[in-house]
Amino acid sequence: MTVAPQFAYRGNELYAEDVPLSRLAQEFGTPLYVYSRRALREAWAAYRTAAEGRNVLVCYGMKANSNLGVLNEFKNLGAGFDIVSGGELARVLAIGGDPGKIVFSGVGKQAAEMQAALRAGVKCFNVESEAELQRLSQVAQAEGRVAAVSLRVNPDVDAQTHPYISTGLKQNKFGIAIDIAPRVYRQAAALPGIEVVGADCHIGSQITETGPYLDALDKLLVLIASLAEQGIHIKHLDLGGGLGIRYKDETPLPPKALLDQVFDRLDAQGLGHLQLVLEPGRSMVGNAGVLLTRVEYLKHGEARNFAIVDAAMNDLLRPTLYDAWHGVEPVQPRDGDPAQTYDIVGPICESGDWLARDRRLAIRQGDLLAIMSAGAYGFVMSSQYNTRPRAAEIMVDGDRYHVLRPRETVESLYAGESALPW
Repeated sequence: MTVAPQFAYRGNELYAEDVPLSRLAQEFGTPLYVYSRRALREAWAAYRTAAEGRNVLVCYGMKANSNLGVLNEFKNLGAGFDIVSGGELARVLAIGGDPGKIVFSGVGKQAAEMQAALRAGVKCFNVESEAELQRLSQVAQAEGRVAAVSLRVNPDVDAQTHPYISTGLKQNKFGIAIDIAPRVYRQAAALPGIEVVGADCHIGSQITETGPYLDALDKLLVLIASLAEQGIHIKHLDLGGGLGIRYKDETPLPPKALLDQVFDRLDAQGLGHLQLVLEPGRSMVGNAGVLLTRVEYLKHGEARNFAIVDAAMNDLLRPTLYDAWHGVEPVQPRDGDPAQTYDIVGPICESGDWLARDRRLAIRQGDLLAIMSAGAYGFVMSSQYNTRPRAAEIMVDGDRYHVLRPRETVESLYAGESALPW
């Protein structure tokens, strides 16, 4: 059986650190998200060790998991934050995060979001279009402030990942094409209320090789050199995030394996003085969480067998959205029972409501299952479809555990609604 390091079997029981998962399911019900604090700290340590002795700012890509407890843990460890909305900015400020360590990404920043970020004093706006640059200049002037800007350059590099999470090709909506970037940089440098401070790219997610990163970096280094010739000198280089994790049989790329090669290239070009900004998300939290679910019914058919569980696509969207693979492990294995092949499906009235397909499992009605590697893009993408309350979130720390978010109630889902008054 394949499980993440902080989720391991002891005898016939799957644990989160030193807590049996069955205890958490009994106390808090299912579906239930469970995170390991130790796993978060170990993921952070991998980046800090890789960056040792260099000027590196690790900005956690909080779109992967924006629970305040998770954010607070990374803040206390020294992380900055990569945000993509005004709501995410509000979350960072709510946990006392340093605005000077926030980079604001995203293709559709609204004027009110720009205003809030300027007032907070974020480190940098990663600008993704000429139209956004013009709007940011206008908002900054109206606020009487200067917006620090990095252009997100689209290097047209194939990250060799799922098309929905590939962001560095010319057909993607993200960034400014690298062939027009010099002109847009000159425009930015001339605009009132704008200060050019960086160069940025983000080519995708779940990347397990250095090649795509280095291809993008080489293109950025050429751009940076050409900008310097025009008198535009940047202070930081942002390589985005995107390092992959192990869902099934992938071999993740350690941060050090990538950063050693990045530093070599920067030093060779005389750019070792630049601050390096990273925006890891999935690799910080992906393997730090599981989704617990209980088998409601077993349905055996001529064509397929179904294990109908109480979690659904509204709880974990990745399988039906990306055809994503998540490991499925019994919390209390039945080693003496014969295994059968099941599709793990939920109760939502959609054929796309599935969490896993073709899994060999020895299970019975009422058994608990752990959907592995669910710490990233799990709860944050969940919904209340079919008027289903969203799951609770629990953080385990050794033999202790804490409720980060209680389960929603059905009543809370329609508390703000009203019928017509006539």
